[in-house]
Amino acid sequence: MLRITPSVFIAENEIQMEAIRAQGAGGQNVNKVASAIHLRFDIRASDLPDIYKARLLALNDQRISDDGVVVIKAQNHRTQQRNREEALERLAELVRSVTVEKKKRRPTRPSKSARQKRMDRKSQRGQTKALRGRVRGD
Repeated sequence: MLRITPSVFIAENEIQMEAIRAQGAGGQNVNKVASAIHLRFDIRASDLPDIYKARLLALNDQRISDDGVVVIKAQNHRTQQRNREEALERLAELVRSVTVEKKKRRPTRPSKSARQKRMDRKSQRGQTKALRGRVRGD
């Protein structure tokens, strides 16, 4: 079980992991050891609550395919176990990001006294600038 929040879990049978060879530099080891992990998680077929499924599918994330499958490739570590842990943590973080409900913005207005103070400051500033003009001699 992969714990997302205290009440939301992902069952291990819903996550498919495959060991593949890592890309990039690494010498002879990278050519013979399948240490990278390719994780696949089908959002639509999962037991996640419907609201989380909808939010995940609405995300504009390159890791989520058009079919609603999350694909994560972890290859930063030398061992398969560390890459497996990293892939699971990245999946958990992705799902956790949609469990947090954003606060709805309530539009606010300045108070009457705040508006009056602003107008007073503007008038005062205008008077100061008017006094900078040319001095006329009578």
